[in-house]
Amino acid sequence: MGDILVGACSWTDRQLVASGWYPRGRRDAEGRLRHYAERLPVVEVDSGYYALPRRRNSELWVERTPDGFRFDVKAFSLLTGHPTRPEALPADLRDRVPARGRADPALLDEVWGRFAEAVDPLRTAGRLGAVLFQFPPWFTPGAPAERRLEDCAERTKGWPLAVEFRHPSWWHAERADETRELLTSLGMTAVGTDMAQGLTASLPPLVPVTRPALAVVRFHGRSGAWGRGSKEDRFRHDYDVTELAAWVPRLRRAAQDTDELHVLFNNCCGDAAVRAAETMRGLLTPPPGRSAQPQDTGR
Repeated sequence: MGDILVGACSWTDRQLVASGWYPRGRRDAEGRLRHYAERLPVVEVDSGYYALPRRRNSELWVERTPDGFRFDVKAFSLLTGHPTRPEALPADLRDRVPARGRADPALLDEVWGRFAEAVDPLRTAGRLGAVLFQFPPWFTPGAPAERRLEDCAERTKGWPLAVEFRHPSWWHAERADETRELLTSLGMTAVGTDMAQGLTASLPPLVPVTRPALAVVRFHGRSGAWGRGSKEDRFRHDYDVTELAAWVPRLRRAAQDTDELHVLFNNCCGDAAVRAAETMRGLLTPPPGRSAQPQDTGR
């Protein structure tokens, strides 16, 4: 069975910092990361989506975490086709962001290069778990999307790449096998999700393993406001132990087919995500003398 690493989708979220999870004396930038890395073995850098990351930050993160710790870095918004504010880019590139439509190829080439340079210290040090490409809800199956994925694969050769789709049709029963085969052929990790069911935008609770080196599952909470409202509305959810325990057999089965499984909690309201991560770690750790054998719960 592969290693199962459980963590949260941010260690710098304002509500987490204000929640009291970080003890006194460890609430500065260095103290927070060191404390987090003592409690959990993986974290997602969601700030990489909102602003082009910097190499110096990656160097500091390597210095402040132990061997074996993993950072999953969310790809910058311009690279996944999301609207991007000029302020999110370095000053010398801001006047090149289009008000509407796709960025010009020269700008994309430059942004790709700077993003790669920024995360390289993590990759060199063995700390880079994955670069997460979360595509927007309008990114639907078809030839244009496949060309975009092929371009990503070409530009990221040598990177551990994970892909999360937000349009549910990628994982509809009649399409799911084709989606798995496509990502496998491109060497990409498919991201599974947990979220509220029964909504138009709901993704099924799958753990699709498409790459033997790594599988990823992101827990978004189960708010009925998914896809609308504020961040707090969309992600506010406290997982109870029953909800988490139902996932344990599914996660253990996935871990049997991959070297490493990342389980990341994105219900980032207060300390809900880190508390859920710590609970899930406990559920996935078998008692002394017992092996972690998957059991079928029928779900």
